[in-house]
Amino acid sequence: MDLGFTTAAYVVAAILFILSLGGLSGQESAKRAVWYGIVGMALAVFATLIGPGSGLWFFSIILIAGGGIIGYMLASRVEMTQMPELVAGMHALVGLAAVFVGFIADFEMGNVALAKEAGTAKELTGFAALIAKKSAIELSILRVELFLGVFIGSITFTGSVIAYGKLSGKVTSAATKLPGGHALNAGAALISILCLIWYLQSGSLLPVVIMTLMAFFIGFHLIMGIGGADMPVVVSMLNSYSGWAAAAIGFSLGNDLLIVVGALVGSSGAILSYIMCKAMNRSFVSVILGGFGGTVGPAMEVEGEQIAIDADGVAAALNDADSVIIIPGYGMAVAQAQQAVSELTKRLRGQGKEVRFAIHPVAGRLPGHMNVLLAEAKVPYDIVLEMDEINEDFPSTDVAIVIGSNDIVNPAAQDDPNSPIAGMPVLECWKSKQVFVSKRGQGTGYSGIENPLFFKENTRMFYGDAKESLNKLLSLIN
Repeated sequence: MDLGFTTAAYVVAAILFILSLGGLSGQESAKRAVWYGIVGMALAVFATLIGPGSGLWFFSIILIAGGGIIGYMLASRVEMTQMPELVAGMHALVGLAAVFVGFIADFEMGNVALAKEAGTAKELTGFAALIAKKSAIELSILRVELFLGVFIGSITFTGSVIAYGKLSGKVTSAATKLPGGHALNAGAALISILCLIWYLQSGSLLPVVIMTLMAFFIGFHLIMGIGGADMPVVVSMLNSYSGWAAAAIGFSLGNDLLIVVGALVGSSGAILSYIMCKAMNRSFVSVILGGFGGTVGPAMEVEGEQIAIDADGVAAALNDADSVIIIPGYGMAVAQAQQAVSELTKRLRGQGKEVRFAIHPVAGRLPGHMNVLLAEAKVPYDIVLEMDEINEDFPSTDVAIVIGSNDIVNPAAQDDPNSPIAGMPVLECWKSKQVFVSKRGQGTGYSGIENPLFFKENTRMFYGDAKESLNKLLSLIN
């Protein structure tokens, strides 16, 4: 197939990807947006397979089929609570792919050089033929492109692996750095820059290998140095890294669509990371550098005790209440309690009560995590409100129900300047007349930060698995 068809198909695919990103900004258009992305990717793959330079059809079909089967099996088995880990794993694969493509591009440059010496350059096809037409300056630019692709891809790979480990509980969620901290990262980055100069002057593979090892270390050490409270930002940030790695490799391969898609993913991920950092009152630079800065001094001591309440007590308060705000968190996802939450909402609204949901920008462990769960449970979109839309309503609310949340409802963010989450905007649910916290036990949760909310006079702890607790509660709602 000629280049014209492939170019036209790439343009259509790029438009579909842009429509997909735009549609994902709203819950009602998200499903249609996903299909835009699916169709766009299918068109892009098809156009690439039949376009100029295509070949090795048997291996291509086998690899596509194998990847599709593995992807389908993984997606079918993964629970909604494991989506953050799955996303981190996908980012790791994108980063590793960028590393492989970069090394293969370097190998091809070597093969082309040998072919030119042997006088057989005219027999080259595909990517090798493209390289053979480049001038010395263009080859230097190509080396910079593949070098950047490998560098960003390597950081993305090891960073995503560590992020997966933190999200799945296989790696400690605490911020951990080696002795020397940021100096080690800076040293590895400096060595990588020197390797780029070495590579441009010699064309040897050795500086690329050394740089790859340095980038692997940077990705590992950066993410290990970021605490659990910032992991939603990390996932978004790694998404951005994977996009820029893809864009850099797109330049190396001369693939316009890969450049466009990589730029879309990279820029959208960076913007989302910035928005989330702003919502958490975090410095974007601080987070991406692995936690520069931070608080100094001992945390404020929490006084009082956690007072438990049973389902009868919660039901009595809900039956008497006129307004209720529900705050979902990762605990709801773990317990798969969204259907019970949806049923509770229906019953309370059926009694004429005002029921709304308060969503913090970093609730859960993935941007939009709670919105997806509530949409899955058929909770009406119009009663699911963002923090800025609902925070002022807590003082006039009769009952606030917190389901498996910790940091996003922690008053220490406002009251304790030495808290790890000091200055982070939070849902001010303690200003409600009554607060019920559905929680498994008295632990500090994923980020390890004590929550003074649990000790306040108007707070009662509704201990137990969220799904089981809510099912008990449903049987008592009139």
